[in-house]
Amino acid sequence: MSEGNEPMVSEQHVLTSVSGAIARLTLNRPEVGNSLSEDLVKALRAELDILQERAEIKVIILAGAGSRIFCAGHDLNEFAGQEDQEILRQDFAGLTGLMQQIMAQRQIVIAQIEGVATAAGCELVAACDLALASARARFAVPGVNIGFWCHTPQVQLARTIGRKQAMMMLTTGRMFPAAHALAIGLINEVHEPEQLEEAVTSLALEIASKAASVLKLGKESFAAQTGKSVDDAYALARSNALANLQHDDAKEGIAAFLEKRQPRWQ
Repeated sequence: MSEGNEPMVSEQHVLTSVSGAIARLTLNRPEVGNSLSEDLVKALRAELDILQERAEIKVIILAGAGSRIFCAGHDLNEFAGQEDQEILRQDFAGLTGLMQQIMAQRQIVIAQIEGVATAAGCELVAACDLALASARARFAVPGVNIGFWCHTPQVQLARTIGRKQAMMMLTTGRMFPAAHALAIGLINEVHEPEQLEEAVTSLALEIASKAASVLKLGKESFAAQTGKSVDDAYALARSNALANLQHDDAKEGIAAFLEKRQPRWQ
């Protein structure tokens, strides 16, 4: 990992830079659509592991090298002719582990999508906490077109955009424009290509102005209540709220609000 705004050397599968409380991870296989090879997945998970231990980092931006393809999904070259089921099992375990790792990451993860996001690339977008896309971005889970159902992407899609919208994408394999992705809730905002990076940075800075402890606790609380019954979700929320009130940052934030001043986060 490199400090400042200078990325690591171009031979790396993942380029990493840090500026203040914001880290940027860039998938760096543009020649093959930034597809998720086993090596790239391992590299990305390793960078996330490092950032997980850095409490001063509050936001992670996930992008793809080049403007043509954000991520083309799983690297099909690793599937072709592969008969060893254990190798395939490990490959899928690494990929699904990456998605779960992003969801469990202490930092807020923002996807910056330029170009196309397909299959596991679309899954990657759905796994991130927030997603901003270029007006030229397009999204698809086209496995059905090549005789392979997008089994793992459906997990994130169903939970992000709902059953009906996920099935429309999964059964047709169509390529949908950014406007449609925004309408169904797959992404948060659409920006003109030349304005996308500035918009992502602005959002990251806004989030980074909050207390790191609250962002971490909030992300954990949000994930934990999802999928529970309303009664169980509220029971968990009450417990988390009571614990949160005892935190130094909550005490400082409430005091600052009442005193009409800026909070000084611990």
